[in-house]
Amino acid sequence: MKKYILKRLLISAVILVLVAFIIYVLMRSLPTSYLEQVAREKSMQPGSKSFEEWMEQLSATYGMDKGIIPGFLSWCGRALRGDFGDSWKWTVPVTQKFHESVWISFVMGAISFVFEIIIAIPLGIIAATKQYTKTDYTITIVALACFSLPTFFFASLLKLVFCVHLGWFDLGGLIGRNYEYLSPAGQLLDKANHLVLPIVTLVVISIGSLMRYTRTNMLEVLNADYIRTARAKGLPESKVIYHHAFRNTLIPLVTMLGGSLPGLFAGALITETLYSIPGIGYVSYQSMVAGDIPFSMFYLVFMAILTLLGNLISDILYAVVDPRVRIA
Repeated sequence: MKKYILKRLLISAVILVLVAFIIYVLMRSLPTSYLEQVAREKSMQPGSKSFEEWMEQLSATYGMDKGIIPGFLSWCGRALRGDFGDSWKWTVPVTQKFHESVWISFVMGAISFVFEIIIAIPLGIIAATKQYTKTDYTITIVALACFSLPTFFFASLLKLVFCVHLGWFDLGGLIGRNYEYLSPAGQLLDKANHLVLPIVTLVVISIGSLMRYTRTNMLEVLNADYIRTARAKGLPESKVIYHHAFRNTLIPLVTMLGGSLPGLFAGALITETLYSIPGIGYVSYQSMVAGDIPFSMFYLVFMAILTLLGNLISDILYAVVDPRVRIA
């Protein structure tokens, strides 16, 4: 296992360098006039440096005054030291802005991920064990409805009902008007109150596909020969389903769930925008629209790292849940 993990890490490192290079080339493909525009805007700020000084600094900082290969190597050298420069849009260090926004998205993603597993997997198993019954049809209809719901429509519907008509929640934002006057516990509850509807939105629009996926895999396992043998031996149905069948259903589920690691940090762009939540999805989108090269480079490379890590975790967990798989 150690040899396998080490080999995968080395391969992932090579892939990461290639992905970072492609991202860098795309960033370098932006028109040169864009740098001039940024330098001109910054030079017009009160007490700022001149246009020529900004152009020289921006070009030197991001290797724009060098060739693609030397510029990329220069960026890699600074990245290894943890220096990703200052964000052009947010005018703070890239890592600082990332740290401010990513944990909001992580909390939302982690909580919705847990609820998704708790709700979708049991319902998928129940639908499979009661195939072609009213229960199965009901769960299938709910899953298809959740899967088909557009995020913007469902979020707007929740805001209309619970914010406008009932007045239980604010229309948007992460904190309320009286946030500064609350106690630490009150501030925590205030933030939690503002995250209820976004989390509900994320859970509802994501459970449909997992329910269907669980049901399909469970049906395949229940039709296997060893399940019929277990039933023929007189084992209780609950033991057949939850001890024998469910363990093998976990194999594809673990692979899929392991690959969802990047989603915990990627943020939910549409949901965060509709609810005015300053998470990493909203921040990264605004940065890319504004042409914020430093932040976009950092964010895209960070997502590439998480994707590679998620694939590695999926492979390892695959061997853990299935004893027949042995990694050589």
